[in-house]
Amino acid sequence: MRRVVSAHVEATVSATADITWSVAVSEVVPRAEEELTVTVDGTKIELEEIVDGMTRLHRCRQTPAGALVLDYRCTVDEQAPEPDVTLLDEVVFLRPSRYVDSDTLAPVAHATFGGKQGKDLLDSVAVWVNQSLQYVSGSSRPTDGSIQTYLSRQGVCRDFAHLVIAMLRGLNVPARLVSVYAPGLSPMDFHAIAEALIDGKWQVVDATSMAPRTSLLRIATGRDASDTAFMTVAAGQVELGQMQVTAIAEPDLPTDDPSMLTQLR
Repeated sequence: MRRVVSAHVEATVSATADITWSVAVSEVVPRAEEELTVTVDGTKIELEEIVDGMTRLHRCRQTPAGALVLDYRCTVDEQAPEPDVTLLDEVVFLRPSRYVDSDTLAPVAHATFGGKQGKDLLDSVAVWVNQSLQYVSGSSRPTDGSIQTYLSRQGVCRDFAHLVIAMLRGLNVPARLVSVYAPGLSPMDFHAIAEALIDGKWQVVDATSMAPRTSLLRIATGRDASDTAFMTVAAGQVELGQMQVTAIAEPDLPTDDPSMLTQLR
């Protein structure tokens, strides 16, 4: 399966800014072709690549004021290797984090899913989150975490993923958030899913069921959305404008078999 992905982002820089982008596919993904450019008023800006585990970040220091345009395109012809599992994973991805209040929600997780294990647990959590939440574009704030999502019963993909992760960590299952390109997603955008460590392997959990799991292409991996934002402004002023994301699987979009465990490849 060939996957062709792209991102086009327009923004206005009103004061010299330090911007870090997370739009390039993961370090572990074999890239057949790839191009990333950032311009301000038509002039190319130097990019500094930083590799954080599997995640590739691209930093623009001292980005001058003006009309900024980011263009990214990548073609992937091969599958990535099976995600590694480290001893540190089993510690870091069990801890509560900025958007994942797993310690607070642990009693809910035990009351709802206590006694379930393995694939049965993953399926139960995914179905419960899917049925408990309503997908509503623009319904959540950037600062909302799993507690707010649990109480409001609505959100977007990152909110679904955060609640999945909170329930799993509350049951002592390491879980993490992954930003992905998602062929088949509608409306098309960057997508967020969860990965859970079951029987020594990282398995995909997407409670939105909005795209085939086997088509997903890893971008960034972290504790929650604070580690996977596509744009981070550390200094200066930047106003986001238009954005367009595309993700295509060729020759055909695969079907998803919910009876199977799936890894990001």
